[in-house]
Order: sequence, then C-alpha cells, then structure tokens
Amino acid sequence: MSVVIDITGLPPERIVFSPSPLAELGAALHALAEPGHHPALHSWATATNAALKCDLADRLCEADFLWRSTRADILLPANPRPTLREELDDLDTMDDERFVDAALEISCSRRSYATGRPSPLVDGAERKAALERATVRGPRQAEFARRLLDDPRTVRAWIRRLLEDCESAFFGDLWERTRPQLTADARHKTELLNHRGLAATLDAVSPAITLDEEGPGPRVVVDKLTEGRTWAADPALPGGPGVTFLPTLIGQPHLLALYAPGWRPVVTYPVATPELPQPIAQSLMQCRLEALAHPARMRLCLSLSRAAYTTSELANIHGLSAPEVSRHLKAMKKAGLLTTRRRGRYVQYRLDLSTVARIGSDFIGAVLR
Repeated sequence: MSVVIDITGLPPERIVFSPSPLAELGAALHALAEPGHHPALHSWATATNAALKCDLADRLCEADFLWRSTRADILLPANPRPTLREELDDLDTMDDERFVDAALEISCSRRSYATGRPSPLVDGAERKAALERATVRGPRQAEFARRLLDDPRTVRAWIRRLLEDCESAFFGDLWERTRPQLTADARHKTELLNHRGLAATLDAVSPAITLDEEGPGPRVVVDKLTEGRTWAADPALPGGPGVTFLPTLIGQPHLLALYAPGWRPVVTYPVATPELPQPIAQSLMQCRLEALAHPARMRLCLSLSRAAYTTSELANIHGLSAPEVSRHLKAMKKAGLLTTRRRGRYVQYRLDLSTVARIGSDFIGAVLR
C-alpha cells in the first residue's frame, strides 16, 4: 500500500521544499495530545502540558480532533510562509465549505478522502453523518462540530485565536529553536534537487519515499499503510500545480501525505537525525512478521539466538529434515533476520539480534507514519 503522487508534466521548479510554522505547530499539538507517539519528546511534552493555563488547555481539548489521530489538511499549507500569521491569513481566504469539509473529514465525515463528497454545509445527509460521528467521539466534539456547521465563520475565528494563543504560550520559543534546522534541511534538499535530481533528493528525504519512473509517467511513491493517488500537475489546483515537502523535527516518526481531491499534494517528512533509526519499508516489516509467525521458525530462533549453527545441526537439534530447515532459513534470511558466515564448506547461521530487537519499534513506526 502507498500514496502515489503522479508528477507527469510537472516542471521541476514546482517541487518545493520549505519549513512551515503552521505545520510544525500542528505537529507540536499532536505531540502534546499523543505523547506516546513521541518518546523522545516526553520531557518537553510533560513540561509544556504542565505549564498551560487552564483556559488554553481546555480549548485545546475541545479542538484536539484536528490533530490527535492525524493532522487536518488545513494544518498542512501547500504554500508555506515565513510566519504563522501569514499562513493563518492564507487560511482565512479559504471558503467555508472547503474549510469545514477539511476540518471534519478526519473524524466526522463519511466522505471518501480519495474521491470526495459534498460538503456537510450544503448536503443534509453529509451534515447528519458528520454530527453522528462527532457524537460517537464525545460530547465536546459533538458540540464543536455542531457549532462549526451552524456558524463556520465564528468557529474559524475561534480556531485562529487558539493557534495564535499557542504561539504566545509555547510555540513561539519552540519555532525559534527549530526553524534554523528546518530551513537548513529544506535548503539542502533544494540544492540536491537542482544538482542531482529528484530520485536522489527523495532518497535523502526518507527511505519510505521513492521515485517510480516506470510506466507512462514519473510518480512519487510514499510507503504508508493506506492507499491514495493524486495528480500534482493539475492546473486547477489552488495555488497552482506542484508538490510541497515540509520538513519537521517535532513530527518524527510521522510521514504525512495530503492527497485529497482539489488540494495540492503536501508531504510532511521528519528530518533525519543520527540518534533516530530510519524507517523500513512496509513490505519488509510484513515479511519479518510473517517469517517469525511459523512455530518451527520460532523454535529455530531458540538455537540461533545463542550460537551459529549449520542446517544439518539445526535439523538434528529440532527433529526436522535438512530440506525443511533450509526452507525456514531461506524465509528468515529473506526477511533480514539472519547473519551467515562460512567455515570451509559449511555455512553457519545466526539470528541477527539487533534487527530482531528493532521489530517492535519498526512496527510502531510503520503504523504511525
């Protein structure tokens, strides 16, 4: 599964790398709402939540569906600006139907994200479905959704004030600390794009993003546990055709891809840091889980975790035939779970403990991104 961004006919200059204060604020709010997703930010999240004034904390709880489970599209600007105020000004120019649809789709609307449905502001059935789903989420979200549908202009102004108050309370200082590194990363990616091309640039962005040049046209493929497709060269896109890449420090390990119809594609990627492991492909993650699911392979791991063994030794230890052991070892080696070494005419196998130890964190990273 993956999100595919078709870039056929898109000029290279329409591929943009730039930091966004609004996107980073959205990442920070998500980290405060779901600190378990961001263990490296535990101290910051704990201290920031403890320092919030009660009124601001209550308002954040009221609107947290905009950033808790995922990020609302309104928090991922396709045309980043230097300041949060400028990006909020751009957001104010969005029409009410588009704003409300984007705000409610992540938790309330039953419309298909990939194909689109009528806005709940103009369609009675969509409004009813949005309110029903909001009610399931709890009374606060139900009331918020009802107010947003009844008086979108007032609630939009309320959301803007909330984000501005977050900037005053904690995000302004955070942005000043993170902006230089995000700017440097975006500049580096732009230089890579100009000198080495898109494939090398995407490889530097994340192992989970690749350029597929097979088929009728080039495509950016984002490896995620979801499916979607969009065309970045559509001249009707607001702000013009293109793809926007937003670096994030707070958002690790999440890799977000905006691909809704009528929206310019946006990819938010975590800036690579030496202390954090790089993501692995979803297919490799699945291969490793399947390789360990067989009971015979689990028994082989009992031996292979302690010492290196040949195929015949393992067959004798576990009462299996040599061809059976060979098939199991082949599956485990394909998944990258084994190391091998040759001793004369014998090949010895051993469990790669460092890789196995990462399976839990790799799995969490795969489902969270």
